Amino acid sequence: MMDEEGQGQTCQLLDLPWEDVLVPHILSYLPLQHIVRLQRVSKHFHSLVQVYLANCRTFNFSVIGPSIPKEAFHAMLKDNKVLQNLSLQNCSDWVTDKELLPVIGQNQHLQRVDMSGCASLTRHSLVAVSLSCTHLQHLGLAHCEWVDCLSLRSLADHCGGLRSIDLTACRQLKDDAICYLAKKCSELKSLSLAVNANITDESVEEVAKNCRGLEQLDLTGCLRVRNQSIRTVAEYCPKLQSLRVNHCHNVTESSLDPLRKRNVLIDVEPPLPRALVLLQDMLGFAPFINLQI
Repeated sequence: MMDEEGQGQTCQLLDLPWEDVLVPHILSYLPLQHIVRLQRVSKHFHSLVQVYLANCRTFNFSVIGPSIPKEAFHAMLKDNKVLQNLSLQNCSDWVTDKELLPVIGQNQHLQRVDMSGCASLTRHSLVAVSLSCTHLQHLGLAHCEWVDCLSLRSLADHCGGLRSIDLTACRQLKDDAICYLAKKCSELKSLSLAVNANITDESVEEVAKNCRGLEQLDLTGCLRVRNQSIRTVAEYCPKLQSLRVNHCHNVTESSLDPLRKRNVLIDVEPPLPRALVLLQDMLGFAPFINLQI
């Protein structure tokens, strides 16, 4: 039987080992906004949260980005040197090179960085990522119109193991930069070049011939892409799973049909089903059509 002294002892939450129990098994499951609130409870909880923040490998600011002050961003990441995943979506109102560069400089093990929509950053942030994060595998740059050809070349030179990159609406980029990227980053599995009128068949063909493990390709709104390059993709990319060519008016069914037969997911319906849907909308019912005629 326990003595009276043993019966009177109680175990508080903060009595549990911080780095072995609380950080990996409790705090790691809490949303970041709850972590921020938790440190206000007491000095001890504040110290616990600081230990968590210094050892956290994933920071996703996409939820709390619009409401977080830039000073809080600095305070949360100032002691962290083990980051692997960093998402800055929805932080466009406040994140600049001044806030981001120190974080990139002290976290050389980053594998995934998403700067999509961060309009106040400059090419210096992308160059810093390429120089510091040579193990980078996934990069989101959608709607970052500050991305230029020189900074993308720097990325290609130093991050040859890149697996996916989103360059949606990076309108400064032209064929020469994309071709250079394709040659240097041949392990790409996912690539978006959407909403860029500068992209032509030259880029798409170079990607197809160099990145033969490509699984996802987004060419939405690339008005200068034609059937020729889509046929090249079909020939050189046997692992392709998804192709987006909506608003590519020069891409027709003649180049898409071989991909459909391989069960590639394409965001444009084939002509006959599309026509049937329009006819159904006009008539109010689906007509029977004998396709064997």
